[in-house]
Amino acid sequence: MGVARRVTGVGSDDVASEAAATPHADFPRALALLGAGAMFMEILDATIVVTALPSMAADLGVDAIDATGVVTAYLITLAVLIPLSSWLADRFGMRRVFLTALVVFTVASLGCALAPSLPVLIGMRVAQAAGGAMMVPVGRLAVLRAVHVGDVARAIAYLTWPALVAPVLAPLLGGLIVEHADWRVIFAINIPIGVLGVVAALRILSPDGPRADTPLDAIGAAGAIIAIGAAMAVAEMLTAAPIRWLVVAIGVIVAAVVGALTIRHLRRAAHPLLNLAVLRVKSFGSVIGYGTGYRMAISAVPFVVPLMLQLRLGWSPVTAGAMVTALFAGNVVIKPATTPLMRRWGIRQVLLAVAVASAITFAGLALIGEQTPPVLIAIGLFVSGMLRSIGFSAYNTVAFADVDATQLGDANALHAAVQELGNAFGVALASVTIALVGGGVGALPAGGYSVVFLALAVVMIICGVGAARLPSRVGAHALGGN
Repeated sequence: MGVARRVTGVGSDDVASEAAATPHADFPRALALLGAGAMFMEILDATIVVTALPSMAADLGVDAIDATGVVTAYLITLAVLIPLSSWLADRFGMRRVFLTALVVFTVASLGCALAPSLPVLIGMRVAQAAGGAMMVPVGRLAVLRAVHVGDVARAIAYLTWPALVAPVLAPLLGGLIVEHADWRVIFAINIPIGVLGVVAALRILSPDGPRADTPLDAIGAAGAIIAIGAAMAVAEMLTAAPIRWLVVAIGVIVAAVVGALTIRHLRRAAHPLLNLAVLRVKSFGSVIGYGTGYRMAISAVPFVVPLMLQLRLGWSPVTAGAMVTALFAGNVVIKPATTPLMRRWGIRQVLLAVAVASAITFAGLALIGEQTPPVLIAIGLFVSGMLRSIGFSAYNTVAFADVDATQLGDANALHAAVQELGNAFGVALASVTIALVGGGVGALPAGGYSVVFLALAVVMIICGVGAARLPSRVGAHALGGN
């Protein structure tokens, strides 16, 4: 698959050539849909399981707390293997890696659906995550390498909707499956989808060979796996009750020390697993920093809202899950307007407006209490969903707008790994805040849940500071025509 991206200047503030600013007729729509479909399947599978944990535990004869390994094993495996995706794609070819990953994910889904015990189920989840860790980043890399720079925003529009929609649909869909069918159906539905994906990939992905014959950076890979794994484990431990602070402290030390040593190695190695020089691209570096904070905030909302509505306000699980779909509605309604908004006002201005409006919205959600009319809650979540969609699209567009084609693989792998960390630490931030504060905030109607929304408002203000530091015309050349 040829590289069609043409970037005229990394980090340049001037708009690229007129040719690059015009959408191209050869936009790979089928490839973009394939990448989006793979991403949707992986993200939905990662999030839908949470609702089914009690049913899984009861069916397999274990405690519910033990069944959480079904979630944690998946998320940790996914995060630690993502950095290998770029090297594998370059070493063996994107088509071969993507197809292999899709087959592994589908077969492992069958194993999950047939699992007779919890250890087998967790083992199959690890295999699923190994497939997902290759499937999603390589699918996105194939799309980004195939588009002209002026079509980056258009490609991102396809690739962002799964990450916006899947976590919001998962609670309601999971609840309906568990209530009306069996938890094994959650995994079984991946099988026909996976088979269709393999058939589609064989038709859509052009045969390609290795792009490079560089040896695997074993030290960099080991360091990245240990550091990211420790960070993910810390995030997971912070969601447990009670929190074992000594274990958390050890995990933080391991992640920090090994991470620092790994970064030092990657900067000096002749053939690093990830070339960190891509962080010198100002727009990409900003997304890795401030964009991760944004990812933390938007990931926390679908986690906090169902808990608050059920545990604080006494709503039923299905009713609470249905209310979360207001986020999804906001995502869908505004999605067609995200690129036009960025073209009209510029990515920097859009990110600033989203940060301010999100901070105000979160402050409003912090006032939700037992007397709050459901319609007001739905409106607040709807607005939050719209802002979520706009900001997510803007950050993902600017992330790759100024990255040269030779750095795209490193940028894609690093971006994917950091996104997973952002997701995990967003949930951890919410969990720790709720656990520490509880219901003991008399001035706030929802106690610790209100404090979570106020904390997310602060995160958004920080993201606004980061957006203000971007060049005024950042990413303009990636937005296509007017």
